Amino acid sequence: MLLKKNEIVEMKITGMTAEGSGVGRAEGIAVFVPGAAAGDRLRVRILKTAKTYAFGKIEEILEPSSERIPPDCPSFLQCGGCAFRHITYAEELRAKESRVRDAMERIGGLQNPDIQPIVGAEYTDGYRNKAQIPIGQDKQGNLIAGFYANHSHRIVGCDCCALQPKPFGQALDAFLEWARQSEESVYDETTHHGKLRHLYLRMAQGTGEVMVCIVVNGNGLKGEDSLAELLRQRVDGLKSVLINNNREDTNVVLGRRFRTVWGQDFLTDEMCGLRFRISPISFYQVNHAQAERLYALAGEYAGLTGKETVLDLYCGTGTIGLSMASRAGRVIGVESVEQAVANARENAQLNGIENAEFLCGDAVEAAQLLVQRGERPDVVVLDPPRKGCSPELVRTVADMTPSRIVYVSCDPATLARDLKLFHELGYAAGPATPVDMFPRTKHVEAIILMTYCVDKTKNEG
Repeated sequence: MLLKKNEIVEMKITGMTAEGSGVGRAEGIAVFVPGAAAGDRLRVRILKTAKTYAFGKIEEILEPSSERIPPDCPSFLQCGGCAFRHITYAEELRAKESRVRDAMERIGGLQNPDIQPIVGAEYTDGYRNKAQIPIGQDKQGNLIAGFYANHSHRIVGCDCCALQPKPFGQALDAFLEWARQSEESVYDETTHHGKLRHLYLRMAQGTGEVMVCIVVNGNGLKGEDSLAELLRQRVDGLKSVLINNNREDTNVVLGRRFRTVWGQDFLTDEMCGLRFRISPISFYQVNHAQAERLYALAGEYAGLTGKETVLDLYCGTGTIGLSMASRAGRVIGVESVEQAVANARENAQLNGIENAEFLCGDAVEAAQLLVQRGERPDVVVLDPPRKGCSPELVRTVADMTPSRIVYVSCDPATLARDLKLFHELGYAAGPATPVDMFPRTKHVEAIILMTYCVDKTKNEG
C-alpha cells in the first residue's frame, strides 16, 4: 500500500540514517524523518513518497526516546549544519560507529570488520576552526548572515553558532555592524550584482590566532580600513584581515586572489608538539583536539621504527607527515594546492625537520613519478577529500607494494568502496577506528590500517 502525501501515520523510529534522520516503517515502507530519534513513537506527516520509501516530518511526539534531549539551538533543523542536537552525545556516537560498521560490511564486503570503539570528543561545542558564512538579504531587504538551509541556498540567519569559537561570533557581530553602516551592497546570486558575498573565518586553536577574510565581488571595499580597525577592537586574537576577490558566477566560496588589509597573511598553530603555518586556502582539520587524537592513531597504525619511507598523499600543510617525521627515515608529501605545499615546506623548516620533502601535483601523477624515480615507500598515508580515491590512484599505490597503508577518511561510504578495491589488489583490512571530528553534525571520520598480503587467499571475506 502506497503512502499518500499529507497522510498522518503513527510509527516507531528504529534507526538513524547517514544524514542523521530517524527511520521507521509505515505500511511496510521506510519513512525518513529529520529530527527523530531511535526509540521515538511519533505521529508523522508524509511529505514525499516513492514506491519503497517516503519522507516525513514530526507532527507529534507520542512517546520520546530515552536518548532524546531538548535541542539547544534555535536554528536546529533549519540550517544545514547540525543533525544531532536532539539526542544525547552517547547516542550520537553509537549512531556514527554503527554507520562506519555498516559501510564496511555492506559496501566494503567485509565480514566482522575490526571496528574499534569510536573516539568521542571532549568538547562538542566551540570546536570549529573554520567558518564560511554567506551574506545576503531577507525578504524585507535587511542584511542577513548565517548558514544555508539544508540542500538549498536560502540563508538561515544565525548570530551565534554553538559549533564555533567565541572570536567568530565577535567577528560576525563587528562585520554586520560595519556592513549596516556602510554603503556596500550585498551580492545577489541571481543577478550577480552586489559586493558582499561571504565572511570567511579561520582560527589557530593552539595559539588563539584569528583570521578574518571578506569575500567580495570586486577588488575591495569602501571603508575597509575602518572595518579592519573595528575588527581589531572587537576580535580576540586577531592577526589577519584579508579581502578575497571572487567575481565568478559560482558556488565556490573563495576566489583566487587575496589581499592583506591588516596584519599577516597566515596563521601559526601548534599541534602534536609542532608549529604549523596556515594560509587562507590550506587544508587543515577543523577540530584541533580531535585532529591530535587522529594523528596519534595514524602514527600508531603506521608502526614506524625510524627507518621507513612514508608517502603522505593529500598532505595539505604537511600535518600528518610532519607529525611522523621524527619516527621515520624520510617523509614525502604530495598536495595539489601550491600554497599548501609552500606552507608544508615552511612548516618543515619552522620545526627543524630535515627528512621531509614536499611535491606539488596531482596525487596519481606524483605517485607515478615516484615510481619512475624508483621510490618504494614502506608506508603510504591517504587522506583524500570526501569523494575518496580514484581507481587509478588505488592501483598506483598498490603497485608500490607498501607494507602498510593508513587511510584517513571523512566519508565511510567512499572509504569502504576503496577498501574493496585495495582488497582485490592484495591488501587486508586491519583495525578501523571511527573518530568524531564533527560533533553534532552528520559527519564522521574513520582511520583504518591495511597491510599487504602476499597470499591473497588470506584476505578473502
